[in-house]
Amino acid sequence: MLQRRIPEWLRHAPAPSIRGFSVLAAIEAVIRGILISAYPLAMYQALQDAKIVSEVYFFVGIISLLFGLVVPWLITFIPRRWMYSIGTVFFILGSSLAMTGSPLAIILGLFLNTIATVTTFVCFNAYILDYIGKIELGKCETSRMFYSAAGWTFGPAVGVILMKWWPPAPFIISACAAVILLIVFLSMRLGNGKLIMRSSQKPLNPAIFLPRFIAQPRLIAGWLFAVIRSCGWWVYVVYLPIFAIENGLGDQLGGIVLSISNAALFLTPFMLRWMQNRSVRYAVRFGFLGSGLLFCAAPLVAFLPVMTVACLIAASFFLILLDICAGLPFLMAVKPSERTEMSAIYSSFRDISGILTPGAAWLVLLVAPVSGIFATAGFALFGAWAIAGKLHPRLGKDRASYNVVETEDVSYVPHVTAAE
Repeated sequence: MLQRRIPEWLRHAPAPSIRGFSVLAAIEAVIRGILISAYPLAMYQALQDAKIVSEVYFFVGIISLLFGLVVPWLITFIPRRWMYSIGTVFFILGSSLAMTGSPLAIILGLFLNTIATVTTFVCFNAYILDYIGKIELGKCETSRMFYSAAGWTFGPAVGVILMKWWPPAPFIISACAAVILLIVFLSMRLGNGKLIMRSSQKPLNPAIFLPRFIAQPRLIAGWLFAVIRSCGWWVYVVYLPIFAIENGLGDQLGGIVLSISNAALFLTPFMLRWMQNRSVRYAVRFGFLGSGLLFCAAPLVAFLPVMTVACLIAASFFLILLDICAGLPFLMAVKPSERTEMSAIYSSFRDISGILTPGAAWLVLLVAPVSGIFATAGFALFGAWAIAGKLHPRLGKDRASYNVVETEDVSYVPHVTAAE
């Protein structure tokens, strides 16, 4: 009688690889790349008021910040694999609600999409830290960005084109991609991460390190660079499409120009080489100055809407330069012994910018048109340029450990681009 042997891959899950994590990131880029242009359009079409859209994004940003603080606590009670799965289900439910087209359903869909993004982000990075060695983190981040580039480049344009053809279409595709993400994740059998012995000492709350953070001006500067840069992207992603619609440029333009901007991600190796031939201080100031000038110029030519859009597209290339270099002042200032805790504080910039931007836009729209939001963002970018003038002139220059710092620390302070 023949003995049947259970295949090895069924008995033991294969070790997670960089390629596997990159595939997960690529599928999520398809989900979010389509939604990033579809939601602002759907919101504006349903609510017909830029001020109300700002209010919705403001309150959703607050919810995102609060939920982002709760997710690590929830993972102590809910297995990580289930939390990630719940996040993908939220993507599916959010898209399913938004495809109905009713204002309340779209708002609930945006809320669920935001919660899904936070949940999968936290779990994904935890898995990376568990299974990818420290010396391979730089390679993993590069691979993740490369695999995700296509989704972030074509997704926004595809989203608005599909909405023009049939409004539910982008949400249907996003929901299908979320189903695929869930299937791929379960097939990887990541479980709950590596089994690590529980320490007898309770993990420190990052809030304990807040006084140390406040006491170090260089850390505050690095955090402000991230917040202001992220606010610039918020204005570009949410309010440029609204400006285009209000000025007769069509409802597809916003997604198309966002795809053009995200295509510049393929230029990041050349931007990195340019920066390494100068200094971090020079690159950061150059990025904030260029983007600030162009954001401020955009409303001055608002009587020619096409020129306003051109100014903002040019500004987005400077924002991508900042995606590369603006996080380095923080990385180079934080003490290695405090890096994990300080990074937990630093990562709040995403949610803070998600609250500040619609909140400020809400106030601006009370006294000015949408183009006034561009000027406000420009002044904020000028403020960051002034702060960057306090950085050391030779920061990051002629240091043998520069590349080591960049590759080893990427997991502790996640690299955030236009796509994120």
